[in-house]
Amino acid sequence: MTIVRKLHEAGITSEHAYTSAFGSIGLSLASWVISMKAEQAGVARADRWGIFIGEWAPTFFALGLALANYENSTPAEATVRSVK
Repeated sequence: MTIVRKLHEAGITSEHAYTSAFGSIGLSLASWVISMKAEQAGVARADRWGIFIGEWAPTFFALGLALANYENSTPAEATVRSVK
């Protein structure tokens, strides 16, 4: 059973994945700003936090695309996939 089908069966849609991707971009910026102001470690640590969280966005976008392709597949294909 594929991961995309499992996610779809769990109720996760492509819109959820896209929203998570844009949210991680915003969270990346917020964590960078907060780290710059709250910590004494300087730019290096703030950059690491921003990059760490920013790396989630491409994964969520890829899941969104995979889910969108699955959602747009014909009902016959979806039935065949669920039988396998």
